[in-house]
Amino acid sequence: MTTEKEGAYHNIRIPPRVQPSGCPINHEFTTFTDEYLANPYPQLKQIREQQPIFYSEKLGYLVVTRMEDLTEVFRDHDTYSSENVQDPVFPICDRAAAVLAADDFNPVAVMSNRQQPDHTRIRKYTRDGFSGRRMKILEPYIRRRSQELIDAMIEKGGPTDFVSAFGHPLPGQIIFRFIGFDEADDEQLMAWTGNRLAFTWGKPSDDEQVEIAEKMVSYWCYCRAFVAARWKDRQDDLTSELLNAHEANPEELEYREVESIIYGHSFAGHEIVSNFLSNALLCLLPKRDVWSSLCADPSLIPNALEEVLRFDSPQTSWRRMTRQDTQIAGVNIPAGTQVFLSLAAANHEPTLFDSPAEFDIKRKNARKHISFGHGIHFCLGARLARLEATIALEALCERLPSLSLVENQPLTYSQNITFRGPASLQVQWDK
Repeated sequence: MTTEKEGAYHNIRIPPRVQPSGCPINHEFTTFTDEYLANPYPQLKQIREQQPIFYSEKLGYLVVTRMEDLTEVFRDHDTYSSENVQDPVFPICDRAAAVLAADDFNPVAVMSNRQQPDHTRIRKYTRDGFSGRRMKILEPYIRRRSQELIDAMIEKGGPTDFVSAFGHPLPGQIIFRFIGFDEADDEQLMAWTGNRLAFTWGKPSDDEQVEIAEKMVSYWCYCRAFVAARWKDRQDDLTSELLNAHEANPEELEYREVESIIYGHSFAGHEIVSNFLSNALLCLLPKRDVWSSLCADPSLIPNALEEVLRFDSPQTSWRRMTRQDTQIAGVNIPAGTQVFLSLAAANHEPTLFDSPAEFDIKRKNARKHISFGHGIHFCLGARLARLEATIALEALCERLPSLSLVENQPLTYSQNITFRGPASLQVQWDK
């Protein structure tokens, strides 16, 4: 992939910084400090109250923190383009760029970073893959794998790392079954897809960039080979549904777009949901009365999960780039400005959520969070993520009601601008 490839899934050319005039400049704000990574909410509260819109010199982004302004940006997709959301935040090294310049690495933008009118054209076919019928097909598998992973945890005994034992493998295996990948390939697929979030939204070292780039190319080649095999042998899975749609409407959904949808889905449906599950335990387990209430009444779980998404979302920000000169909240924004949308700040806005710093599983408007985005790019996988998390918590409450966090354990969070979840989470239970 060259840095100028038209319509590429990942554009590795970082555009020049455009600094808006007429708004405050913050010379210190960045998401990469230990303080922010450990708990971004106190800092975001202060920023939202004092400087709700400002230019971050260290990030090179205009930072937007209020729900009203975020929803305006999400709605105005003609002005605020999503074309940058899959691009590296910072320039990648020449060695990694050379890896991605391979002729056979050529996925195209399809969903989160595809603009209108193509976005809606492609989305309608992908949306069909998240039908109620598909959820019903997946549900028994989600329940079975949840129980099997808990079985393995119990057999091994605690304390154990929840992330590696349950939180990471479950969403990966679910999205692979959704796509149609063979279970025998799960271990290799997870090795290829496990750290692309760092590549796109973090600050990996040069050597790490090269390693991740090589895995991205290997995974793309796997996706292309898999789609080609499914073309000859259709099954009841997302890939086959998309190929059927392509065959029926080849001008509406191109074959390369099918390949690229499959390439992108495993990333979107894996690490983010893994963080969702871990963040849920971090919110729920320290409050024993709350955890006990969920164990006694699983009907409380869905709203509790909405509160997790509001209180400590696995996705704390998203990005846009202005396609034309515009203005928001009185700030003049030139075309080409990179925009950082702080979902975390908006989800704690006191004008919308009473006592936002308090975790309340019975919060009546918990679902008003913006963690899945807003507008035409609202997360297609939201329904599946909610289903996975609900079934997983039901299983954990039923099988491990005494589950608790190991006290005083250090928590490490990945250094990136967008996604939040612990790298490991030690849990224990009564034997």
